[in-house]
Amino acid sequence: MEIRPYNPTDERAVIDLWQKCDLTRSWNNPKLDIERKLTVDPELFMVGVVNKKIVATVMGGYEGHRGWVNYLSVDPAHQRKGYGKQLMRAVEEKLAFLGCPKINLQVRSGNDSALAFYERIGYKIDNVTSMGKRLVEDSVKLDPDE
Repeated sequence: MEIRPYNPTDERAVIDLWQKCDLTRSWNNPKLDIERKLTVDPELFMVGVVNKKIVATVMGGYEGHRGWVNYLSVDPAHQRKGYGKQLMRAVEEKLAFLGCPKINLQVRSGNDSALAFYERIGYKIDNVTSMGKRLVEDSVKLDPDE
């Protein structure tokens, strides 16, 4: 798998992949998530390509205290080939280069396979409660034909 930076022409393929991997939610507009990411550390948004097709993504972030990982996805047809691990290593290297001391990520409740994946590559469950507050309403219909 070739890992390269996200390119704006990748948008449709990336959103389709996120939908295939069940990462999209009606309260998070993926187009807006991508647009916002491209304004902050765009080099931390990477795609994995096999035979000229995007099969994986990762979106990293760093605000000076902790790094974050979002939208790690691997096409179900390409899972268990090490692509997720490759992308995580790539984003970890970029974050470490920026001086990031620790990476946080969130896994939706009930996603035991994702938890097991992250544990296999060295992540531990932190004794914290994740909280959030929406500042901008992004609700969107997830129909790709709209």
